Amino acid sequence: MSHLTDRLDAIKAEGRSALIGYLPVGFPTVERSIRAMTVMVEAGVDIVEVGLPYSDPVMDGPVIQRAAEKALERGSQVADAFTAVRAVVDAGAPVVVMSYFNPMLQYGLERFADDLVSAGGSGAITPDLTPDAAGGWLEVARSRSLDTIFLVAPSSTNERLHMTARETSGFVYAASLMGVTGERATVGGGAEQLVAATRAAGAPRVCVGLGVSNGVQAAEVARYADGVIVGSALVRCLIDDDDESAALDALRAKTRELARGVRRES
Repeated sequence: MSHLTDRLDAIKAEGRSALIGYLPVGFPTVERSIRAMTVMVEAGVDIVEVGLPYSDPVMDGPVIQRAAEKALERGSQVADAFTAVRAVVDAGAPVVVMSYFNPMLQYGLERFADDLVSAGGSGAITPDLTPDAAGGWLEVARSRSLDTIFLVAPSSTNERLHMTARETSGFVYAASLMGVTGERATVGGGAEQLVAATRAAGAPRVCVGLGVSNGVQAAEVARYADGVIVGSALVRCLIDDDDESAALDALRAKTRELARGVRRES
């Protein structure tokens, strides 16, 4: 068991779903992004995804792409993610890094894993890496007790669901719809069925992301998922206002709205 799975299981025992918040390290600066992550924890996020900015983010929508581009322009590096991980763990939340595979490979898989462990991280989400192509990473991560989190989607075959459930630890990331990240008026209609099918394939914990942007949607997904993952709606708070104090106030308010949603509070 990891810090991540311990927290998810404890939250489930409370009779609710976890709120998982994503922010990219380095936007608008490394220091400000870390302060924003700790604000999320203080405002009710249970688990933090530290995003590693990448130049070819195939799964990310325009909001997260814009933030990642600015972070890279300002010199954000892989090592900054571990600084952020350490700060968020110190703030009291389990942390996973969300990274495309190429930056991990370029950094060195063993070095990446060792630095993640040293920072107190629980594991990594690899959105462009499937379990059948992840042999090297699986070996390195498992030898260090890091969670390996893979994605399923509405298009995933039954065979793919079983393979993903078997090779994933921590939680399976269920993409609620086909496409890139972003805020949407509704969450994909097939999300509940995807969670049920993934559980039937053997996954003990399934968290849903893509499209959740407000408390009502968070409450909807919390009815059937172990965790509700929110990214773009939180990143937008930092994009919409250059003033740090105002941006953090907006982030705090949005996080509290989402936290009430997963707790199904009015």
